[in-house]
Amino acid sequence: MESLHHLLLKTYTQVNRRISHEAASLGLSPGQPKILECLLQCGELHQKAIADSCEIEPATVGSILLRMERDGLIQRTQRVGDRRSLYVSLTPKGEAVSRRIEDIFRQIDLLAASRLSMEEQIQLRSLLETVCSAISSSGEETA
Repeated sequence: MESLHHLLLKTYTQVNRRISHEAASLGLSPGQPKILECLLQCGELHQKAIADSCEIEPATVGSILLRMERDGLIQRTQRVGDRRSLYVSLTPKGEAVSRRIEDIFRQIDLLAASRLSMEEQIQLRSLLETVCSAISSSGEETA
């Protein structure tokens, strides 16, 4: 039987490969789909909140956002009284692409769960949340 870490990595790799392939057909680069999903779900956010939500380093988010702004997917604005933070929101083009990404994510979720009963799907989500919580609360940084 394969180790848990290997199965988790293998699953992540396969899901990520599918997402990357589908996202590339929309002209998106790695990192952009999850940022689009985040902004679609949460609305306008500042860069640090996006980084935290997507679990991406703030500097990496900054470079991804530059490309997204250049491609007309997002806009960044300052709020009155808060000159230090730029707030990011979807443009109409970004919202349309986000809806397509949402469909891609939904299709991949359906494929991943296609051999599981509803009860098993619920159990899998619960177990993955527990594993994620255990890893994140361990206080150890990963390399």
